[in-house]
Amino acid sequence: MSYQNPKIAEIADVLMHRFAELENKADILKAVELKALYAEIPTLPNDQRASFGQEINSLKQELQKLVDEHQEQSEALPLIDVTAPFDVNVPTDKRPKLLPAENGSKHPLTTEIERITDIFYRMGFEAVGSREIDDEYHMFTALNFPEGHPARDDYDTFMTIQKDKNGNPLVAPAHTSTMQHRVLTENKAKLDKGEPIAVVIPDRVFRNEDLDATHEHTFHQIEGIYVDKGVHAGMLIATLKTYLNEYFGEKLEVKLQPFYFPFTEPSFELAVERPAILRKDDSEEQKWLELLGCGMIHPNVLKMAGIDPEVYTGFAWGQGIERMVMMKNNIEDIRHFQSGKLEFLRQFA
Repeated sequence: MSYQNPKIAEIADVLMHRFAELENKADILKAVELKALYAEIPTLPNDQRASFGQEINSLKQELQKLVDEHQEQSEALPLIDVTAPFDVNVPTDKRPKLLPAENGSKHPLTTEIERITDIFYRMGFEAVGSREIDDEYHMFTALNFPEGHPARDDYDTFMTIQKDKNGNPLVAPAHTSTMQHRVLTENKAKLDKGEPIAVVIPDRVFRNEDLDATHEHTFHQIEGIYVDKGVHAGMLIATLKTYLNEYFGEKLEVKLQPFYFPFTEPSFELAVERPAILRKDDSEEQKWLELLGCGMIHPNVLKMAGIDPEVYTGFAWGQGIERMVMMKNNIEDIRHFQSGKLEFLRQFA
């Protein structure tokens, strides 16, 4: 576009060249030269102001049009090659093999979660899902992690920019225990009827991990909760032993060793006699397999849920699901589960 006023024509040429070099094209609309031209209008004789102002507006409209066109080009999606990833010239037997829809299969983690929850269904438990976004109250405070408690630092928690009603960032749950307070409060009416609270929570959890063959930022856990009158650690051991014997298909010994979790007291790590299919030799090192954390639910956790710990007691446990699948199937890298690689998934078809 040509401009009658030589000064505007000169500035238009400068701005067009600058537009081509700018990374953020919209910045051209904030050019100091444009502002200077507008500031010059009041200084002009009355008979020149109208034409001068019209040409400045024309220049700005031309720049705005260039910005809009560039934005439309940037947002345009590339055309999809409907033959991808198959080159029509590649022989059929050389093309990538996909699983036929009629021969599809469940993901190995889905299969494992269904198998584990089925065992607990038959033991009288019900299953509920967890959340993918939660608040610090359910993740920490309701589980006997006071603010500033050093144990909070043990969880490399993903946090969001969005805040909860108290101004704290929302979190991606680092353990399925984030549901424990909800399960206890929503089911405490059962205790008044003489029924126990018996719930398992299988779901995804998230941690800010350095990824390697044994660490992944997204993985699965199953949490178990049982509360009633007269519950003791012997019942915890019997429950987990029954589950593990059913899971591995053989009678196995278990042992507990002291540990620390803020939400259980006493707390334990449970080790199971290594099943024959997982034992490499008969050495003492191969005899025991550390499997999960567990313990008696801390009285403070019960109080937070409105349950009297002088009347009711309970136990809880949690374990990783990927580890079970990896051990059973000799899988060497936990990252396979999230990879979506067909060569990995076909092994479970």
